[in-house]
Amino acid sequence: MIEVKNVSMRFNLGIEKNFSLKQFFVDFFSFKKKKKKKKEEFWALKNLDFDVKAGEVVGFVGSNGAGKSTLLKIVAGVMKPTKGKVQAYGNICPMIELGAGFDPDLTARENIYLNGAVMGYSEELLDRKFQEIVDFSELHDFLDVPVKNFSSGMVARLAFSVATIVEPEILIVDEILSVGDIAFQKKSEEKMLSMIKGGTTVLYVSHSTESIKKLCDRVVWIEHGEVQMIDKAEKVIKKYLEFMGVGE
Repeated sequence: MIEVKNVSMRFNLGIEKNFSLKQFFVDFFSFKKKKKKKKEEFWALKNLDFDVKAGEVVGFVGSNGAGKSTLLKIVAGVMKPTKGKVQAYGNICPMIELGAGFDPDLTARENIYLNGAVMGYSEELLDRKFQEIVDFSELHDFLDVPVKNFSSGMVARLAFSVATIVEPEILIVDEILSVGDIAFQKKSEEKMLSMIKGGTTVLYVSHSTESIKKLCDRVVWIEHGEVQMIDKAEKVIKKYLEFMGVGE
């Protein structure tokens, strides 16, 4: 279903800032030559290689900055790897940075159609699913309120409700089950479980090891952009927690 073949991702980080107006005049009147901005290479991912079978739920763990979210963005097609390639066979629903596609000045009602269009949903489908989206989000009284006045939890509820109106073949989930209040977290987890039971292939990033163990068949552990271990959830979580110095 998904093939990740020797994927590496490089970023260039500027380590010298030579762009301020003050610096410009200092350099100009001192007759100093401007130096070219130095670039420092940072490899967020290094030679990742693994496959995901159809209907499999694969979790990803690792420290902050390990490269998990970068990998998911590459699989989702948001980013192109520096080296290697990813093949995904099936339509993808990426639930990464929920609400990122919303216009804060538009109302919730308007953003349902805007975000749905960005995700490739037709206006006809959104018309049919509109009430379902509203009911799941429980934002009935806020449909005509600009999203800029929403709390982060309300934005997450609306975005999740739009993203899950169809059951995709591949679902990419990055920490979204940890947003919103406890009731919404439970509701969104149940929705994801129903997708899993329906045969959806899932890539799931979370810092909640309990959630990973509950939902995932296998786990990929990544540190400093490199795969440390791929195995059954229980085995990988045990090793990962030992590495982090945290007991289960």
